[in-house]
Amino acid sequence: MQLKALVKYQQDFKILLVALGYFFFARLGYFLVFQDIYILPTWPPSGLALAFIIILGRRVWPGITIGALLANILAYWNTGDLASNSVILLSSVIATGHTLEALLGYFLVNKWVGKEKYFTKTVFVFRFLGISLLVSLVSAAIGTSVLYYQGLFEGGDFVSRFVSWWVGNLVGILLFTPFILSFKEKIIFKFNKNHLLETVLFSVGVTIVAFLLNNDSLREPVQMALPFLILPLILWLAFRFHLSIAMFATILIALISVYMTIQELGPFVMETSDNAMLILQIFISVISISTVILSATEQERTDTQLELRNLNGQLEEKITERTKELEQENAVRKKAEVELQSSNIELRKINSELDNFVYRVSHDLRAPIASMLGLISLIRSDEQPEMNELYISKLEDSAKLQDEFIQEILDQSRNSRLELKPAKIDFNDLITTTFDQLKFSNPNERVEKDIKISGKKDFQSDPWRLKVILNNILSNSIRYRNGKSPKIEVDIKIDDKEALIKIADNGRGIEEQHIGKVFNMFYRATDDNAGSGLGLYIVKETVDKLNGEVSIDSKVSVGTTVNLRIPNISSAKKIKTQKKPI
Repeated sequence: MQLKALVKYQQDFKILLVALGYFFFARLGYFLVFQDIYILPTWPPSGLALAFIIILGRRVWPGITIGALLANILAYWNTGDLASNSVILLSSVIATGHTLEALLGYFLVNKWVGKEKYFTKTVFVFRFLGISLLVSLVSAAIGTSVLYYQGLFEGGDFVSRFVSWWVGNLVGILLFTPFILSFKEKIIFKFNKNHLLETVLFSVGVTIVAFLLNNDSLREPVQMALPFLILPLILWLAFRFHLSIAMFATILIALISVYMTIQELGPFVMETSDNAMLILQIFISVISISTVILSATEQERTDTQLELRNLNGQLEEKITERTKELEQENAVRKKAEVELQSSNIELRKINSELDNFVYRVSHDLRAPIASMLGLISLIRSDEQPEMNELYISKLEDSAKLQDEFIQEILDQSRNSRLELKPAKIDFNDLITTTFDQLKFSNPNERVEKDIKISGKKDFQSDPWRLKVILNNILSNSIRYRNGKSPKIEVDIKIDDKEALIKIADNGRGIEEQHIGKVFNMFYRATDDNAGSGLGLYIVKETVDKLNGEVSIDSKVSVGTTVNLRIPNISSAKKIKTQKKPI
């Protein structure tokens, strides 16, 4: 009987839980109110209401209404200008607005984001941000209108009150909804030596900041720099820990920032409370959504690596199964034993090349990640806050570089099947872009560039394939430079039929016995383990796809010259059309 009673009233318990949670979070919001303007910098119940209605279902909406009604009656009851019936009416309308806000958010999240794994992909995070911006307008519009109707502020203050209410709701959703929803996922945390070392380094950093804050001459600039000093912490938590831990720290930072600002401490204290509150709201919104985006980016990277490992395992299983089938067929078809043995040898060779290719590509894929980790280390060690923006920009560049590299690998794997996509080529822009992308490989090495482009400018070819060709050749010229005064000369002559490209450098050069083999897959002409041995192989395959020609002339300690002949695709099409019978 007791069990049946619990099941019968389960929905009532959920509604009661939501009402109590909403009321408690509302009291937390009023605890952080700016007393001189009596405006809330954040409204935590908005985030709790949206999270609870997503988790517990649409039918718990009465709990939101009850909690909001009680919280607002308690807040406005002691307002001397309002009668008791006006307070109840005012609180009822505001509670209705908060309920509609949560219901609309529930509908949009289920429609645009899904019903699980809300913050595992960056696209879901940006959709959630758009939903938050939209739904927070509902209660802001209703609440501000009813307050104005009750005469609690003048008409000239309507816009500022509306914006403050809207941003307060938005901050509450961005802070608390991801934090609560993160507990729906399975949390796995293993504390290892790296985490211990990072924690020690972080503690040292906090100690240094605390020491600087106690220094009279440095206290003010350090206080102003605190929002920037928080960024490394956000990056570390988002990349190394579960979203729940990262959001907990973000909420803690937000609450501390609000409390310090109310006490007129910290970098957000300004001449007026309105300005201080708006800057504070923007700061909290930025760190909260940044935390969620960074966490989703890390989760996407982890999921991609897991998928790649699974695909590799499936590929190995298929290869093993196929090998067994071939061995069984060999036992049955004795007459074809010699041919089958030869096929097996060739198959094993292909498998070996494939494994080698996967290993080398995986190594190159890790390079941007290593760069990102190095930049994170610099962020932690650098005591100059103004450098953080540069480091974050470099982190973004590394992430984009990895994404572009993966896409290029996928395109290259289908190179033999992809149709040409001709477009007008701007060689000057193409070469400049390629050099800009390569300049970070050796930032301390200045390479003298001499670029000459002459002839007809209307030239069409496949931009992606030309980019692949130039990138590999120019990167080799930079990698195998002479170390004293590296120089690269690019000479391009264009006519109606073709483009003749000559790329010459004064680098180390290639020994004569290697010239005929440099276009082979994984062949390296040096023993210093530089390069993967795929660059010139990809150049040759790509040039063949464009129906062009490539050759190399080189002398040791003098330099290397690569000659390319790339047909003009537009001209080729024109000639082909003219040959058709009339």
